[in-house]
Amino acid sequence: MDLSNPRLAHAFMRCVAPLKPLRRLPILGECFSWLGERIVPRSTRTWAQIENGPAAGMWLRLNSRTALDTLRGDCEPEVQDAMQRYLRPGMTFYDLGANNGFFSLLAARLVGEQGRVMAFEADPEIAARLREHVSRNGFRNITVAERAVWSDASRVFFERADPETSPDRGLGHIVSTASSNTIAIEALTLDDFARTSPAPDFIKCDVEGAEVEVFRGAQWLLAEKHPGIVCEIHSEANRRALLADLKHFGYVCKDSTSRQLLAFPRGRTTYTS
Repeated sequence: MDLSNPRLAHAFMRCVAPLKPLRRLPILGECFSWLGERIVPRSTRTWAQIENGPAAGMWLRLNSRTALDTLRGDCEPEVQDAMQRYLRPGMTFYDLGANNGFFSLLAARLVGEQGRVMAFEADPEIAARLREHVSRNGFRNITVAERAVWSDASRVFFERADPETSPDRGLGHIVSTASSNTIAIEALTLDDFARTSPAPDFIKCDVEGAEVEVFRGAQWLLAEKHPGIVCEIHSEANRRALLADLKHFGYVCKDSTSRQLLAFPRGRTTYTS
C-alpha cells in the first residue's frame, strides 16, 4: 500500500482507528491484527498536514496506526488551550519530553520569529524524527536538545518503549538500573541550562513519571524566573510531591484535567501581550 499518498494515508488512519476495539476479541482480534500487520507494518509513517486547531497546516510524518488524533489536531486539547492562552510573541518556551514535536511546532508558531523554543527529547530515534519535523516546517526558532532532563547533571539509564506496545516509542522513561532495553544517555538540569540559555516564560512537561525530579533540578529557575507550567502527572504520589514543591516557590496550581497540572506564580495567572 502506497502510504506516501496523503489521501490514502488519511483514509487508512480514519478507517483503522474505529476498528481498534476488535483487536480485543478472541480469534477475530488475532485475525484483525495479523491482517493489519500485513497491510501496514507498525513502523510505517507518512507525511501529513494537521487538519484542524491551532497547529493546522503543519507537517508531521505520522504513524498510520496511531495518529488519528494528531492528524485531526485533537492531541491533548487542554495543553493546546493553555499554550494559546499564555504564549505570546517573543516568549521562550521549553518543551520537556518533546516527542515528535507537535507542541514544539505549535509553540514556534505562537511565539513567532522573535521567540525561542527549546525542545528536549531523550530518545535518539525520536529526537531525529523531531529534527526532521522542524526542518520540514521551516522553523528557525526551535532548538532540539537530545538530552534527558533530570534533578542533576549525570548519565542516566533510559528505557526505550517497546514498539509492540508503543509503536511511536513515546513511553520511554528513566530507570534506576541497566537492562537489555536501556541505553545510557546524558541528563541535564533546567537550572544549569537556563543559566546559559534564554530562561523559559512557559514550560510544557511530559516526561513519563520523572516530573518531580525535573523540577527538583529547577530550584533556581522556579525561584528567580517564575515560568508558567503545564505538566502531565503520572501518579498521585508525583502530584502530591510536585504540588508541595511548587507551592514552596509561591505557585498557584490547579488541575487542567485529572492528569494535567497548570501552575503559575501567585499573582500572575495570565500573560498579557
